[in-house]
Amino acid sequence: MTMNKQINVLIVEDEPLIINSLQNVLEHISDSDSGFTFKISTAKNCDTADYEIEKAINGIPLDLILLDISIPASKDRALLSGEDLGVKIRDLFPKAKIMVFTSHNNNYRLNNILKTINPDGFLIKSDIDFMDLVNATTIVLNGDPYYSNAILRLMRLHVANEFTLDGTNRKILYLLSKGIKNKDLPGLINLSKGGIERRKRVLKEIFSVENKDDSALISEAAKRGYI
Repeated sequence: MTMNKQINVLIVEDEPLIINSLQNVLEHISDSDSGFTFKISTAKNCDTADYEIEKAINGIPLDLILLDISIPASKDRALLSGEDLGVKIRDLFPKAKIMVFTSHNNNYRLNNILKTINPDGFLIKSDIDFMDLVNATTIVLNGDPYYSNAILRLMRLHVANEFTLDGTNRKILYLLSKGIKNKDLPGLINLSKGGIERRKRVLKEIFSVENKDDSALISEAAKRGYI
């Protein structure tokens, strides 16, 4: 008799119903003679998820992360979303499988996630049902990637590389969207006032709002799903 392989799972999701659905998916896989059993931890925000990640560094490494992008930021704003968590997990646990779930359908934001995290599975919530999740998770656990239909369409579009924003640029956009004044940004971002202004000029070029004020930049970034 073959012994099942135990998979250490972290579910990062802020909606209890979806957490329950994902747990049911894993239970279904475990009960279907897949060869896998699961040890599951959950986190509903960036702070709790970061705690679980740090705990895994000195404990049992993470094998599978089911990651929602739109979760509450950490209190210190060092982690703004699931995207930042995904980048950290990819760096700390390069062998782990990351499956991203999101309600975003904006091509620019989705393309950014593809390039920063390079997830093993990438699914739009509106694309999938229970058995799609079972199928996708099983495929990823067995070593192959899985992308839902909207992601496959995006990959065929080959959205331009210049819309990939690093963590500092996204933090600038986030802070500006929360009403933080330019004079206060250097205290929240490890850049000089001049460095921040240079990044803002580049951001305005990327979002085609050159010679416009910061509100135009925030508006366009929000339309494209970055805020």
